[in-house]
Amino acid sequence: MASQGRQLDGMTVAILVSDLFEQAELAEPKKALEEAGARTAIISDKGPRVHGMRHEKMGDAFDVDVPLEKAHPEAYDALVLPGGTFNADALRMVPLARQFARAMQGSGKTIGVICHGPWLLVSEELVKGRTLTSWPSVQDDIRNAGGCWVDREVVVDGNWISSRKPADLPAFNRELIAAIAQQATRRAKAAERA
Repeated sequence: MASQGRQLDGMTVAILVSDLFEQAELAEPKKALEEAGARTAIISDKGPRVHGMRHEKMGDAFDVDVPLEKAHPEAYDALVLPGGTFNADALRMVPLARQFARAMQGSGKTIGVICHGPWLLVSEELVKGRTLTSWPSVQDDIRNAGGCWVDREVVVDGNWISSRKPADLPAFNRELIAAIAQQATRRAKAAERA
């Protein structure tokens, strides 16, 4: 059994981005997940390095761990979709990114999405009947796709964790880690029964 501080030992989380993502929405969940014991992998259709944005200013470069065309959804226990307008708008147009998200959803794995990140889920027609939050300008897209948009710091709807913006990251990280830990517990219990 993992210690309380390392409750995600043995779990691997995909962080899927294109380029010019909101840096805090990648860096802070990545750090929190790793501190909880998870391995993380930055997956991208760009590379070998991708770039963060600090709002409208250029941020840091990050190494891509796995090119999107070589990423297999079954190798990951959860998915994080950071926002940033440029990143999210580009990513939603990448068929492999949409297929990756659909496969993760089809397996019932935890999906954490923040800011403009839901655009990928909208484009892959996954939000119908779901309740989530996002950056306010994305609310019409979510509603038009059949989802229920709410203005809250963090929303948990089944296997989805969503938040609005970088200021929400403490709540987002807390709920994301809790959801992945619950998934790990369910997996361990299923293995014991097998």
